[in-house]
Amino acid sequence: MAIVLPPLPYETDELEPFMSSDTLDLHHGKHHQAYVDKVNALTRGADLADADLETILKVAKTKGDETLLNQAGQVWNHNFFWPCLTPGGGGSPDGELGQMLTRDFGGLKGFQAAFKEEAETHFGSGWAWLVLKGDKLVVTSLHDGETLVGRAGMTPLLTCDVWEHAYYLDYQNKRPEFVDAFLEHLANWSFAAENLARAQGQRAA
Repeated sequence: MAIVLPPLPYETDELEPFMSSDTLDLHHGKHHQAYVDKVNALTRGADLADADLETILKVAKTKGDETLLNQAGQVWNHNFFWPCLTPGGGGSPDGELGQMLTRDFGGLKGFQAAFKEEAETHFGSGWAWLVLKGDKLVVTSLHDGETLVGRAGMTPLLTCDVWEHAYYLDYQNKRPEFVDAFLEHLANWSFAAENLARAQGQRAA
């Protein structure tokens, strides 16, 4: 079964004015689709033609196939990114996630400062992440198409795409403004909380 482009979990105009429909049409409909098409082209007629995305990533890494690893990584990262956005997002998470942000960052403002620094100072293209590492929340970033798949003890909770195609139409080269909009108006804390609960449940099983 070929890898497919997942639909967005919202209409393309629902994130405006913080992310425009033009950006979503380009980013999801063109860039993300291109990564999907490239992975399918690279695996067509091969042993991985019917494999799921995580299997493709793990095999590509084992074989040292950097082209497939980067293309598949970008598909995986974007699949995770779209649910990290939601209309009317931002604000402060409650429940256990909110308690852990207070414990590990001193509160929402401490987390936002750490995440902004990581996202804004990341050199070149990549992704900023909120991750559950062991029993602690940490902020990190990865370059280009790198993913957290297969990284022992690290569970992704929330990510922000800091490739320029994620924000250039709306913010030009002003990445800090985009990161502010992500944190204050777009971040989907419900999705992050679901990821946290799932990870904790798997560890308890």
